[in-house]
Amino acid sequence: MIFRKLILASLLLAAASASMADTWPSKPIRFVVAAPGGSSLDVIARTISDKLKDRLGQPIVIENIPGGAGTIATGNVARAAPDGHTWVMSYNGPLAYTQFLTRLPYDPQKDLVPVIQTSSQPNVLAVSGDIPVKTVSELISYAKQRPGKLNYASVGNGSSSHLTMELFKTMTGSFIVHIPYNGAPPAALSLLSGETQMLFSVPSVIMPQIKAGKIKALAVTSPARFSLLPDLPTVAEAGLPGFESITWNGVLVPKGTPADIVQRLNTEIDAVLKQADVKARFNNAGLDTAGGSADAFRAMLAAEAKKWEPIIRRTGAKID
Repeated sequence: MIFRKLILASLLLAAASASMADTWPSKPIRFVVAAPGGSSLDVIARTISDKLKDRLGQPIVIENIPGGAGTIATGNVARAAPDGHTWVMSYNGPLAYTQFLTRLPYDPQKDLVPVIQTSSQPNVLAVSGDIPVKTVSELISYAKQRPGKLNYASVGNGSSSHLTMELFKTMTGSFIVHIPYNGAPPAALSLLSGETQMLFSVPSVIMPQIKAGKIKALAVTSPARFSLLPDLPTVAEAGLPGFESITWNGVLVPKGTPADIVQRLNTEIDAVLKQADVKARFNNAGLDTAGGSADAFRAMLAAEAKKWEPIIRRTGAKID
């Protein structure tokens, strides 16, 4: 009797899920963005939403929830109803790094379902004009000859900027002192003033200073040359084989969202990301469009967490 009840319950649940998928979306969609309005993450979400509202036949309401290094917004959606009407646009921090830096009210790999990666960009390795180096190999030699005498800036503890340099230090066996700043502008300013000697930063923040000749760009951290900066070599090809560190973002939904809805949403966003005007808008923001399957995004999340956990543990970094 119990066995028959379990079978009946399973059939009813499957029927309910199929019914939901057939009628989805049935109301306006809440699209939470883990960053403030005007940020690159906000630009991505609004660009996608403008295209999706007609494809899905429902309004998409953007809700910016900044703060907590993206964890407030991400956790908010992890606790939302799993009916496909609440999404989050999040990024590598709250999805792969921060779980090793502080206690989170959600589990990135258990409480959220990855839908699709939307974009990526490398960091640029930049050095102050005072350092007599022109290549990554020269920088490695220069730093190893001066253990503890050079400083590097980051945009904050636990940021991609911070952890990318820690990976660089680990792979080169160098000792460079970390000076965290509250955001990208003061970190870049420290490089200009000579307070720090090197920085990993997303391109959009430091390209004006690089073009003005005030700081030097040595390489990008992507596995292949960045399409928007084709003249810059990768760190790997310029002196540190195997080095890779990119910033990325994507769309996720709460655990329990029906698989048919996840697949439909993946298909729709992937189609949008392939449109020429969308690619152009992303490129203007310094981003490459991504796309691909939900399974590929899920695998990347797991791989990124596995890659960065030992780096973070080694630094001993914590955030409140």
